[in-house]
Amino acid sequence: MNPAARLLGEARSLRTRLLLAFTLLGVSTAVLVAGVDYVQARDVILQKTQDTAVQTLTARIETLPGLGATPPNQAELEEISGRLSDRDDTAIAVYRDRRSAGGLDTLPPELRAAVREGNVVWQRVSVAGHPVLVIGTQLRLTRPGGATPLPSGLEIYSVRSLDPEQLSIGRLAARAWLTGAVALIFAVLLALLAGRGVLGPVRELRRATNRLGKGDLTARARVRGTDELADVARTFNNTAEMLERHVGDLRRMESEARRFVADVSHELRTPLAAMTAVTDVLDDEAQRLPGDAGRAARLVSEETHKLTRLVNDLIEVSRFDTGTATLVLDDVDVAEAIRATLRARGWSDDVETDLPVGVVVRLDPRRLDMIIANLVSNALRHGEPPVSVRAHGRPGRLDIEVSDGGPGLAPDVLPQVFDRFYKADTARARSEGSGLGLAIARENARLHRGDLTAANRSPAGAAFTLHLPRPDSEPGDVR
Repeated sequence: MNPAARLLGEARSLRTRLLLAFTLLGVSTAVLVAGVDYVQARDVILQKTQDTAVQTLTARIETLPGLGATPPNQAELEEISGRLSDRDDTAIAVYRDRRSAGGLDTLPPELRAAVREGNVVWQRVSVAGHPVLVIGTQLRLTRPGGATPLPSGLEIYSVRSLDPEQLSIGRLAARAWLTGAVALIFAVLLALLAGRGVLGPVRELRRATNRLGKGDLTARARVRGTDELADVARTFNNTAEMLERHVGDLRRMESEARRFVADVSHELRTPLAAMTAVTDVLDDEAQRLPGDAGRAARLVSEETHKLTRLVNDLIEVSRFDTGTATLVLDDVDVAEAIRATLRARGWSDDVETDLPVGVVVRLDPRRLDMIIANLVSNALRHGEPPVSVRAHGRPGRLDIEVSDGGPGLAPDVLPQVFDRFYKADTARARSEGSGLGLAIARENARLHRGDLTAANRSPAGAAFTLHLPRPDSEPGDVR
């Protein structure tokens, strides 16, 4: 599995999703709470600083002695600036285009415009990268008799550094980040604990399910607690128990059925042997028997031979089912063995052959004879000429193909052609075949650790191919 696919699989796992969900929840909550607290605390600090600075400036202006003649000269501006300044604030006295020294080099134009209108205003600006609070107001002249003070045209500005407040706000930000980190660690720990408590039973249930899927019917999941996961585990155990019981019953019934077939087949062999001996005599006399008696004798002989083949096939199948079928291996010349099979059944003139010379394979000659005979017989009965047998070797394998020139196998027949007792044409229920021939042929192929496959040829015809392993083959054997 490539890294991208592995990462995608991890992202889709329940453990990872649970961890991400807890982490996102913890971080988002911490960021929201810390962010709100940070903003509120910052606003409170700045507002308090602004209010204090305004009150301080107002109080100092009230303590100033009365102004002399206006407009004030430069010395008077410097004096006013000195009286209003202290360690934390630097005052600037401005009268039209003249101002006292110190403080800001340039006052914000919008701030001056607001001060000229008679308002007490403030503004935060940055000077050389440092935050500064600038407060501005206009000095008013009192008139005798408590009349409304008149604007004097003298502007007073107080400049206060906000570095201490910025330091406090920085500490708040650091605490907010620390809170977020702690929340993240807490969320991860909580997710791990939750994953251990929730995903532990899920993983155990998955392991039990995998065991059950692989055929281990004794697989059970441990039931812990009384929650929904415990209910799922309990339901799984009940289902597995019922499945084990039902499968056990089916296996027992299947075993009994196979044993019954095997026992009946063996019991039938003795009377069938006697019947076959009698039918051999009837075959010799059938030609001399009159009309119906002769036909009856031939019919009894044919049906007896069919029953004998069926019983032999059933016995062979029972050997495969019980695992008692064995191979008697020998070094066999494949071409000679196939030709001997055709000669023994009188098919040499009806079947075309294309067989390599000198190909020797270690196999069971009797079972090879059964496979080839069954495939050729099937092609002669149900296919059309030409019927051919071809063999070709390749490294590690020998393929023997039996084909015909008929219409081929229907698409719905191909998947079932090797099933026991299966007949593609239900009208052939009384045909010579037992429906076991192809199944036995395939079992014999698999007994050799090979296989038997069926396919349709192009443009027409069915082809059955026997694949046999050749462990001792060499590249020079390829034809």
